[in-house]
Amino acid sequence: MSERIVVVGAALWHGGRLLAARRSAPAELAGRWELPGGKVEPDEAPDAAVVRELREELGVDAEATGRVPGEWPLRTPYVMQVWTARLRPGSAPPRPLQDHDELCWLTPGRIWDVDWLDHDVPAVRDTLAHLGAHETG
Repeated sequence: MSERIVVVGAALWHGGRLLAARRSAPAELAGRWELPGGKVEPDEAPDAAVVRELREELGVDAEATGRVPGEWPLRTPYVMQVWTARLRPGSAPPRPLQDHDELCWLTPGRIWDVDWLDHDVPAVRDTLAHLGAHETG
């Protein structure tokens, strides 16, 4: 069986809005939007990776609140899992620190106003469906 590398995407909700992050690198992804996140390190739990990635990429203190069911294929051997997350009380506001040049808070009615990366589209769609059946916190 080939090795799978899990990438976590954070569906960070605050005030009923989802945070989207615009890629600044690599060049082929620059200008497109994604859920912030990154690779799960060896021996790291995926929910811990969400918290670490949000701190490294956005400078926020967040907590993972639950996994969205399913996985979405990226380039082999990568697969994406999405976790919902929220800012902890007292966290600094998110700001782009690594790999992004702009952030945008999107209400559910405006989710598709940005040009999501192709592989994020089904993940975002499924995340919205999942959250529609649950509280967004």
